[in-house]
Amino acid sequence: MGNPKAFLTVPRQEAGYRPVHDRIMDFSEVEQTLNTSERKLQASRCMDCGVPFCHWACPLGNRPPEFQDAMYKGKWKEAYEILTGTNDFPEFTGRICPALCEKSCVLKLSMDAPVTIREDEAAIIEAAFREGYVQPRQYERNGKSVAVIGSGPAGLAAANQLNRRGYTVTVFEKLEYVGGLLRFGIPNFKLSKSVIDRRVAVMEAEGITFKVNADIDVTNLPEGFDAYCICTGTPQARDLNIPGRELKGIHFAMEMLAQQNRVLAGQHISEEERITAKGKHVLVIGGGDTGSDCIGTSNRQGALSVTQIEIMPKPPVGHNPNTPWPQWPVVLKTSSSHEEGCIRRWSLTSNRFLEEDGKVCGVEVEEVEWTPGAEGERPVMKLTGKKEILKADLVLLAMGFLRPVQPEFPANVFVAGDAATGASLVVKCIAGGRKAAADIDAYLSRK
Repeated sequence: MGNPKAFLTVPRQEAGYRPVHDRIMDFSEVEQTLNTSERKLQASRCMDCGVPFCHWACPLGNRPPEFQDAMYKGKWKEAYEILTGTNDFPEFTGRICPALCEKSCVLKLSMDAPVTIREDEAAIIEAAFREGYVQPRQYERNGKSVAVIGSGPAGLAAANQLNRRGYTVTVFEKLEYVGGLLRFGIPNFKLSKSVIDRRVAVMEAEGITFKVNADIDVTNLPEGFDAYCICTGTPQARDLNIPGRELKGIHFAMEMLAQQNRVLAGQHISEEERITAKGKHVLVIGGGDTGSDCIGTSNRQGALSVTQIEIMPKPPVGHNPNTPWPQWPVVLKTSSSHEEGCIRRWSLTSNRFLEEDGKVCGVEVEEVEWTPGAEGERPVMKLTGKKEILKADLVLLAMGFLRPVQPEFPANVFVAGDAATGASLVVKCIAGGRKAAADIDAYLSRK
């Protein structure tokens, strides 16, 4: 602990975002960075707690006190080695993780100013790439091979860990690029796809084989492998089957987000297939992160207005006694996309879509009330009869994803990430991929 009093004298400083008027004109990353001196000062705020709740909260078991101490002392390579000892891809989590570690930081409890762990993490890995610490390594092969089905964060983590253990790894991806959710589900303004390409290039140089446009049926896995890791994510979005669902202009959120990422990658999308918010009143149904991504994308495409509705009640602002520290706080979250302009409303259910010339032109919504359920049961929703019409030329369904039901697999097939747990966080998927790799190694070591 280089400076035991820094948390008293150095205020929390976030890098912040590019100005709204500037960032909504492009799809470049919105988050800025601090200079090296300022970043080291932020790292110095870590108190090296006797019980590091940041470590407890992180699904990967990251060790923020250790890597931030090294960072503060200017030992960037040491910080990189500590960080990557638990996290395969800090360049992903350092950009898009909601930072469970920060919410459990003791400084979050004492002064609502936790250490900037996520930004520090991103700074360390970017310095590692910049200074040449990230170099492909070669590993002694053990003669066994593993197929990883899916190249999202869980699949990439599993492949990376298995490769390091000496297995010959082949990753099968059904789409045209490697990355899964990272590639197609997360907008470029949150995660530049060059960051994925940079990491995949390192993994290929280390001996991992990637096969794209390879749609594998998990009930008929390719032959010739000693084990398999299923990391196919949660492909089925939750639908909204109300009258008018068949109208033009109603899409799943991922249809729009994936298409926009393909456009930015240079792919041609015909006018008939193009999903665009340009000149339209957009309604996003669903109040989570995917809905937020739709808001940012719609504003960049030139929407006339964007409204986001959520069936659940508005979360508390700032503090929620039902989720006390060091738990993850269920409170109102305002993302960079929300700041760029949208109307947000809660406790609204959708009754029917309205039509004009075969296209959606609005949605009838109704206010609902929530009452506590019996002990241990879910809250009960009650319709109030208060209805209204929301104008909408484009409706984006962002209500989450259905947990996939997996068939019964043989003993040499393992499931990881969202395919095992249902939709979750990227950091949890990486952790799941790492665990699956360890389980596969243990299984094959007994053979």
